[in-house]
Amino acid sequence: MSGDLIVTEEAGVALLTMNRPDSLNALGGTLLDELLAALTRIAGDMSVGCVVLTGAGRGFSAGGDMKSRATGERPILEGTREQAQMSLRARMEASRLLHEMPKPTIAMVNGVAAGAGMSLMLACDMRIGGRSARMGTAFARMGFSGDFGGHWFLNKLVGPAKARELYFTAEVIDAEEMYRLGLLNRLVEDASLTETTLALARQLAAGPRVAWHHMKRNMLVAETGSLAEALDAEAFGMTRCRDTEDHKEALRAFLEKRPPVFQGR
Repeated sequence: MSGDLIVTEEAGVALLTMNRPDSLNALGGTLLDELLAALTRIAGDMSVGCVVLTGAGRGFSAGGDMKSRATGERPILEGTREQAQMSLRARMEASRLLHEMPKPTIAMVNGVAAGAGMSLMLACDMRIGGRSARMGTAFARMGFSGDFGGHWFLNKLVGPAKARELYFTAEVIDAEEMYRLGLLNRLVEDASLTETTLALARQLAAGPRVAWHHMKRNMLVAETGSLAEALDAEAFGMTRCRDTEDHKEALRAFLEKRPPVFQGR
């Protein structure tokens, strides 16, 4: 590993820091491969209850590494068309893992999130941004269409009309507009961004993890399924949660008038 991604784990929280600050954490070098490997491992790691994704330095992620591509250091989408498509699609699993892994994921947005960096931010369950946060699709500026699920996520979050506008114009929007559109769940001062985000992450990591698993499953069904399928998923989840130690602890805590202490099982 080159250190393009720094992974720290504490109190059930996995903090993933994209670490290419000189390029605003552009997704070059080994960053995407390291991120995909880390997310794959963490998705099945029972010791991790919440994941936070952020960027080192002044930005979340500027997206594709255009500088290395423009200079020929790294060709754009290497190989034949079929090889390039397969390679890109494999790396885009990072977005699916952030969105579908059975535990909460949070994007801690410092500075710019553009292009594929924006897509990774949108893939997370929640987004907390500092006042310096800003976002742009960016692809049209480079003659690209877009990747890492940004079209799907923006359509879900802001609706098709606004999503089309943001893609066609490549307008950069600031933190206030991101919050107004619902693209940020919380907007805080830059100085308190890390503290606020990690406090929420620790709270979630200490929560009823089996319930989180089923909540995410329910949300995924709700995104693409019918009402009947959503009701089926909810019934399945409720009956599974009924038998967990965390539910039993919650009942005891309710009777004893104290906060529950969940064990994640």
